[in-house]
Amino acid sequence: MGTTYKCCLIFKRRFHSRDAPPPDDVRALFSLHSGGGPHMGADGLRRYLHASGHEDALDDAEVDRLLDQIRLQQQGRARLPRLARPLLALDDFHRYLFSHDLNPPIRHPQVHHDMSRPLSHYFIYTGHNSYLTGNQLSSDCSDVPIIKALQRGVRVIELDMWPNSTKDDINILHGRTLTTPVSLIKCLRSIKEYAFVASPYPVIITLEDHLPADLQEKVAKMVLQVFGNILYYPDTDQLKEFPSPEELKGRVLLSTKPPKEYLEAKVGTMNEGDADLHLGKGAGDDAAWGKEVPDFHTEIKFAKKHDDDVSEYQRDDEDENDDDDDDEEEQKMQPHIAPQYKHLITIRAGKPKGSLADALKSDPDKVRRLSLSEQQLAKVAEDHGTEIVRFTQRNILRIYPKGTRVTSSNYNPFLGWVHGAQMVAFNMQGYGRALWLMHGFYKANGGCGYVKKPDFLMQTEPEVFNPREPQPVKKTLKVKVYMGDGWRMDFKQTHFDQYSPPDFYARVGIAGVPADSVMKKTKAIEDNWVPVWEEEFSFPLTVPEIALLRVEVHEYDMSEKDDFGGQTVLPVSELRPGIRAVALFDRKGNKYNHVKLLMRFEFV
Repeated sequence: MGTTYKCCLIFKRRFHSRDAPPPDDVRALFSLHSGGGPHMGADGLRRYLHASGHEDALDDAEVDRLLDQIRLQQQGRARLPRLARPLLALDDFHRYLFSHDLNPPIRHPQVHHDMSRPLSHYFIYTGHNSYLTGNQLSSDCSDVPIIKALQRGVRVIELDMWPNSTKDDINILHGRTLTTPVSLIKCLRSIKEYAFVASPYPVIITLEDHLPADLQEKVAKMVLQVFGNILYYPDTDQLKEFPSPEELKGRVLLSTKPPKEYLEAKVGTMNEGDADLHLGKGAGDDAAWGKEVPDFHTEIKFAKKHDDDVSEYQRDDEDENDDDDDDEEEQKMQPHIAPQYKHLITIRAGKPKGSLADALKSDPDKVRRLSLSEQQLAKVAEDHGTEIVRFTQRNILRIYPKGTRVTSSNYNPFLGWVHGAQMVAFNMQGYGRALWLMHGFYKANGGCGYVKKPDFLMQTEPEVFNPREPQPVKKTLKVKVYMGDGWRMDFKQTHFDQYSPPDFYARVGIAGVPADSVMKKTKAIEDNWVPVWEEEFSFPLTVPEIALLRVEVHEYDMSEKDDFGGQTVLPVSELRPGIRAVALFDRKGNKYNHVKLLMRFEFV
């Protein structure tokens, strides 16, 4: 069996292709648990599962069922009566290890964190400007990206509310830009329909409110009409502690500033030329995915250096911070506040007067949400890291992209996570390495959208965690990359190279705190659809609790940019030790049908 490629329009080159044999480590495992024989029975498979850390003890019927599933993966094998059925051969065992469905890399497929703590104890999967289909200046607004986000498990949806042109209804759009609006009622109905398809835990709608009192009252009626009894709101004006995700299962919450004033909106003040100017050249291509995510020490230094460099387009998002600091000359005061609307707000947002450091002071009698841009967080983290961590132990901190990210790119989420920020808001349409990290982080805890913060972020004694203090190495992760397969099924023969099979190499590394973050790579295997690397890497980890394993495959191209062959990001805390099948995903985070790697994980 082989593949033929044309060369120089006249000649043809033929390359032999065949399945790679099982790696030596797989042969050794098979020999160990089969007692050195040519076949492995139920007892041998049970011994292997126990030795490799299988979470559940399997009874005889379950082991027999697994044996059937393994053998049935080999297409074309006739089904034999049970008594005549042979045991597992080496190839069957290899096929089982290389099956993502039967041997995945993640330890827990279901929710396994304690979900009974207050909301402030969890990282929450959070979207930014959830209604945008593309860039921040001129793309369409729609409920489709909201639906996609909810289907992926996102739990926080952001809506920017503005009056429509006749001032009698509410549109959702990015204000002072050329984005085309979508109606609020359409977004609310889609949220209700898709809120709990991926997770039963609460959906939080963060509202950026640019409405007068009469339209705020209309919002209250819409919200009550659409959500009915699944809408949660407290009996009191101020919560002393947030409810838990377990208490709020199947409920929808609102989060915004309590209405005080209405900022007169000037919508549509840009023209098409402005949008083109600020989007810049190459914004529509895939250049962003190739950029590495900078470590957050670099971002802190950058923020300090550019303290006063704030784009005019950041001001839209910063409106949500300025609860008490707004310039009164730019506002039209509304004497009649919508009481029902105010009563429906569960997570109240707002920034007190004073500096950013003052905003981090916690009130023992009430909890609230504070929003900071990525730049503001980097700036305040320089000198007030422990204050941020202490604030997030009871209150909620939301981080959002700086206003200059007009192409909907994203930032390094670890600056927020290592300080305990629950809502690290991302542009879910901003595909690239930063978003891959977000996808991978929320694979933890069964993909429910809530990940309990590690204990070190909640401790108060002997002292609050200081993110800037160097930490000792807690454990080392050893990763071995054996081989890959599946590209020949998911890609055309000439997708990577017109004249020969691809030359694949893998990049493996850690995303986390700066001390842990690193990327390494294998050698490129020439002219082979089934590359065998057999390379091992070690990663010392100082903060393994939030570290992510990054895996990418690229096809080496001598004359042009290397081609993309797949990626995945996995939470280190949930990796299953042993030899596992690791499925790869495309740039947008969609799983390939067949592309996968065979890898081994070991903690020492």
